[in-house]
Amino acid sequence: MRISRRTAVVSAIMLTSLLALTACGTPENSGGSDSVSGKVEGKVTFQTWNLKANFKDYFEGLIADFEKKYPDTEVKWIDQPAEGYPEKLSADAAGGTLPDVVNVSPDLACPLAKAGLALDLEKAAGRYRGEYLEGAWQSQKMPGMPGVYAFPWYLNTGPMFYNKELFRQAGLDPEKPPKTYHQLFKDALSMARKSGRKTAMLASTPSIEDFGRYGVRLMNAQGTEFTFNEPKGVELLRHYKELYAAGALDSQALTAQAESAGRKFEQQSVAMNPGSALDLQNFKKEAPSLYRHIGITDTVNNTGKANMYVQGLMVNAQSKVKPAAVAFAHFVTDRRNQMAFAKEVTIFPSTRGSLDDPYFTKEDGTDATRVRVASATSLKTAVNYTPVLLSDQMKTVLRNAVAKAVQGKQSPKAALDGAVAECNRLLKTG
Repeated sequence: MRISRRTAVVSAIMLTSLLALTACGTPENSGGSDSVSGKVEGKVTFQTWNLKANFKDYFEGLIADFEKKYPDTEVKWIDQPAEGYPEKLSADAAGGTLPDVVNVSPDLACPLAKAGLALDLEKAAGRYRGEYLEGAWQSQKMPGMPGVYAFPWYLNTGPMFYNKELFRQAGLDPEKPPKTYHQLFKDALSMARKSGRKTAMLASTPSIEDFGRYGVRLMNAQGTEFTFNEPKGVELLRHYKELYAAGALDSQALTAQAESAGRKFEQQSVAMNPGSALDLQNFKKEAPSLYRHIGITDTVNNTGKANMYVQGLMVNAQSKVKPAAVAFAHFVTDRRNQMAFAKEVTIFPSTRGSLDDPYFTKEDGTDATRVRVASATSLKTAVNYTPVLLSDQMKTVLRNAVAKAVQGKQSPKAALDGAVAECNRLLKTG
C-alpha cells in the first residue's frame, strides 16, 4: 500500500484470471452472500499492502484492541510486499485463498467485485454509511454494479505549489493563483508572453484526472464505454495544444515524468507543479530561493472538487466468518482508528468530521502543517476522478494520443476519438 500522494493510487492493473472468469460482466454466483448476521467470533485473516515494515506497532495495537472488544475473535495479520500485489490477489482469488479482509484500491477491488468475491457493504453494512465522507463512500462503487465493495480507509490528495515571484514577474497577482482551467490557460499564456517564452506555467500534459477536473464525462453511466472524447474533452486538448505552441507548456512536457517536472519547478523554469509535504521540506533545504516564494493552493478544477486518492478494506464474500470480518473492517476504518493512523503517517481519514479536527485545520508554522491543512480542506468535497476500469495500457493509449494532438500531428478530436476507440476495445477484450 502506497502512502505518498504520488504513489497513493495504484496503477490500474486488471487481474487477468478474474476478468477471464467474469468477462467484465455481472458477478457470477460464487457461493458468497451479502447477508451478514450472527455472533462476532472466529479467526479473521487480514491482509495489508506493504505496511508492516513501518507500522507494525500500530497494527498490532489495533488488533489487540479489537480482540479485547470481541474476546471470541482472533485476527491473523498478513502483510504483502508492494511488488506483485495485484498478481497475488489474482492468485488467491483464483485459488480460493483470498483473506477475509483485504486492503485494496478501487481498481483492484473492481475485478474481485465482478467475480462475486467482494461483499456488497451497502447491503451488509449500510448502517455505517453515514460515518464516512460521501465522496469516499461513493469511490467504492463499481461501474455497472449496484452496491459498495469496500469500507473507505485512508485518503490522500496533493496541493498545487506555485512560484509567487514568477507570477509577479508576469504581472499576475501572486495571491490569486488560478482556480479554474479558464484562468489557468489565460495566466499561462500571459506568463509565456511576458517572459519571452522562458517561463512555462506547467510541465506536464493532461492526464485522465485533468479531463475529470475539467468537467469531462469520462465514462457512460453504465460503466461500459469511455467517453472522454466528448466535445469538452476535445476543448481541453485544444487549449493544451495552444499552450504548447505558445511556450506556456514546457517543451519537455510530452516526455516528462513527475520527477522531471518537479526538477523544472525547483529550477524555477516552471511556475506551477503538484507536490507534497516532503517536496516542501526538500525545497527549503535544496532550493531556498524557490522556497522563499512558494505559494500553496488547490489543484485547478472546473468542478469545485479536488481529486481523491483512496484505499479501502474489502470483505471476502466467501468468508466463513463474515460477521467478524465486517466488524473488523469497520473497526479499522472507524473515526478513532483512522485518526490514530493519520498521526502515524501523512494520510487523511475518510470518516465524516475527522478533517475538522484541529490536527487538520490549525497550522503551527511548519511545512508539514501547511500542506496538511491545505490538503485536508480540499478532501472534504473531493472525488476519485480516475475510472477504476482504466488500465495502465489504456493510460498509455491516452498519453500517446494527447502527445500527438499537442504537437499537431493529429487534431484533438481525431486523437481522442482514436484513444476512446482503443480503450473501449481493450475494455471489451479484458
